[in-house]
Amino acid sequence: MFDRVAILDWSASGAPKTGKDSIWIGVSDASGTTSRNIATRTEAEAAVLALAHEAIRTGERLLIGADLNFGAPAGLAKHLTGKAEATALWAWLAERITDDARNHNNYRAIAGEMNATLPGGGPFWGNGSKTDFDGLPRTKPALPDWLAEHRRCDQQSKAEGFAPKTLWQLAGAGAVGAQSLLGMPMLHRLRAALGAECAVWPFEPIEGKAIVIAEIYAAFIGPDVRALEARGKVRDAAEVELLSTAFWNLAQTDRLSPLFETDVDTALLREEGWTLGTGHGPALRAAIPASQLPPRLRDDCFAMPQGVSWVPVDEALERLRTALAPVTGTETLRTATACGRILAADCVARRSNPPRPNSAVDGYGFAHASTKAGVNRLPLVAGRAAAGQPLAGAIPPGHAVRILTGATLPEGVDSVVLEEDCATDSASVTFDGPVKPRANTRKAGEDVVEGAVALKAGHHLRPPDLALLSALGIGEVTVHRPLRVGVLSTGDEIIASPDRPALPHQIYDANRPMLLALARQWGHLAIDLGHAPDRPATIAGKLDRAAREVDVVLTSGGASAGDEDHVSRLLREKGTLSSWRIAMKPGRPLALALWEGVPVIGLPGNPVAALVCALIFGRPALSMLAGGDWTAPQGFTVPAAFSKSKKPGRREYLRARINAEGAAEIFASEGSGRISGLSWADGIVELPDGAAEITPGVPVRYIPYASFGLT
Repeated sequence: MFDRVAILDWSASGAPKTGKDSIWIGVSDASGTTSRNIATRTEAEAAVLALAHEAIRTGERLLIGADLNFGAPAGLAKHLTGKAEATALWAWLAERITDDARNHNNYRAIAGEMNATLPGGGPFWGNGSKTDFDGLPRTKPALPDWLAEHRRCDQQSKAEGFAPKTLWQLAGAGAVGAQSLLGMPMLHRLRAALGAECAVWPFEPIEGKAIVIAEIYAAFIGPDVRALEARGKVRDAAEVELLSTAFWNLAQTDRLSPLFETDVDTALLREEGWTLGTGHGPALRAAIPASQLPPRLRDDCFAMPQGVSWVPVDEALERLRTALAPVTGTETLRTATACGRILAADCVARRSNPPRPNSAVDGYGFAHASTKAGVNRLPLVAGRAAAGQPLAGAIPPGHAVRILTGATLPEGVDSVVLEEDCATDSASVTFDGPVKPRANTRKAGEDVVEGAVALKAGHHLRPPDLALLSALGIGEVTVHRPLRVGVLSTGDEIIASPDRPALPHQIYDANRPMLLALARQWGHLAIDLGHAPDRPATIAGKLDRAAREVDVVLTSGGASAGDEDHVSRLLREKGTLSSWRIAMKPGRPLALALWEGVPVIGLPGNPVAALVCALIFGRPALSMLAGGDWTAPQGFTVPAAFSKSKKPGRREYLRARINAEGAAEIFASEGSGRISGLSWADGIVELPDGAAEITPGVPVRYIPYASFGLT
């Protein structure tokens, strides 16, 4: 978890300058994202150091990402310093490179000196100035055979379709050599100034460090940057703002840790470094808020007809289903990386599966017309047909061929007899007839025919779906961007975190971690909007931020009509609110609103009611907003293991679990504040709207948590 993320674009001109092609710093935290344009590297280094000291002072954890190479291809550090470590190279450069407050520096001269001292001729090249420098060629020389063009992480990025420049190139469009040679001394100074509070990844362990510095690469989010640039945003500003937002959002939703994992040899990492996000471009892009407003819901979409008071559950669900529509944008992903996403367009088979008729077994193939009842003896042709090794030519009538499972049927073969049902002397095969026509064969397209719709828009992609799409030649899919679900809790009685002290009249926030976890389990991007006390201005500020950063908001508490129910009052005054009084227990009040076009679902404050409403109404609603299908839970009829006399008028949901006899037993208390019952249960029993007398053995509807997508 990081409380703040700062992204540094380190490229700068040879003189103080702002605007295009100058230094930018983007910062994202709970208050939003800001960027700052800085004219010189000296000022930028001081600004980064100030951010770090502020984080240490306030007890926050800060991730600093810098867009420069933290290391060189293996061999350079060892030849220059005697140590195969990037940090040794930083120290070596820091002793030699000067870079003053006007951006005047000597990196070209130092590059020439390195070239002159390295065996086989140095690798650095490129000179954008009018002055020549000894040992520094203007054009690319032959690379010494002991040095690679790119580091291992850059090689992986190239394999993924990116085009990282080599450290050796010091001039020209996109060159990173100059900013890296000037940046490594800066890393050395930052590391020295911050001491034990700081770790530079992957060279040092980051656990428990207040400040973590890592190398980043803006090209991972290139399409999103270009989209903003096309609308007039300075490219460098777009990069730092989008990257800081992406990393911060990942950090808040427990999805940043995988980016810090790599199976590359530790010794190589110490020398070359690694770019944070390598291999995780889709995850970074998915964590970027949409740069354009997505489709919005109608302002009156949640309005109830005049005179409607209590709404039955089924009617409320149908009204909600009718009112909702997808609010997420779309993007194209490689099929192999699209698991968990929701299709935004039908997937049409590019080829049939199987593409050609083939054998379902190992055996012998022939034309059915050549067989008869009784014993059949067919001469064998030379060769065999195997999967991926088709047999050329036609099989003559009255002959057979050895064929293996999955092999395309050669011309003249339409049936196969199982190997275990045959006798052979290598020259012929003998088996008992009659054989059924097309026995042990698969027809072309018997699974899916080319041109058929394999999966429809709205389908939530699972691992088996990726197998199907890949088999049909569908290498890319159009999917909805992940739904960004913001979760906000309110109330003066709430303490935001259990690690903080609480007075006797205060309670710890149980709903927010529960709802965030629900959103993640349902495949959405969960955004923690924090806790707001019962102050309308604070709540309004949280909702304003939510309208900029998320697609839908879940709130808990303040959704009724009491004196301190500021959420409802704010939504009524400044948004579009409809308070649905659902004929259900627990739950009842459900606030449905729009705040600056963003849907807000106001859940009850009691944890049991909040969970039940989230399962019954929140899950299908979020699925629709995300572009998916309406999700109705699957229930099962089981005998009751309890007694209850239910009055008519409301549908009731009881915390339940299945006992050893396969009957549903319920939690001892129906109180909405008894959170232990949620953990005790493995599902809920749904009792109908009308009156009911339940005694042991009476059939009831049991819905397991798994039917609601809980694992």
